[in-house]
Amino acid sequence: MRKLVTHLKDRIRWSWQGLAATWHGEYSFRAWVCANLVSAGLALWLPLSDGVRALILVIGLLVLVAELFNTAIERAVDHTSTEHNLLAGQAKDAASAAVALSALAGGLAWVIGLLSLF
Repeated sequence: MRKLVTHLKDRIRWSWQGLAATWHGEYSFRAWVCANLVSAGLALWLPLSDGVRALILVIGLLVLVAELFNTAIERAVDHTSTEHNLLAGQAKDAASAAVALSALAGGLAWVIGLLSLF
């Protein structure tokens, strides 16, 4: 049991280190956090259904997850080499596209939620 607690504490510490490093080093992550705070505030304030509200909140978190993966891929690729490489560029572009698609899903959830008010 002690080993389980130690491993859990390590994983929590490493996760917070990753969040802190991304917060300090990535403007995009900070911007998405701010956008999510506004989005969550509006989702909680507007008379949306519980399902739509949950969808908006969960997709907002998934945008942050996608941005964390994007940052991880960019840093790993840049650590390997800063020279232009077609495959490295494609990997970074695909990670960026994942952020864009998750943000699009969040926007779609908002459209559905706002349409449900009328």
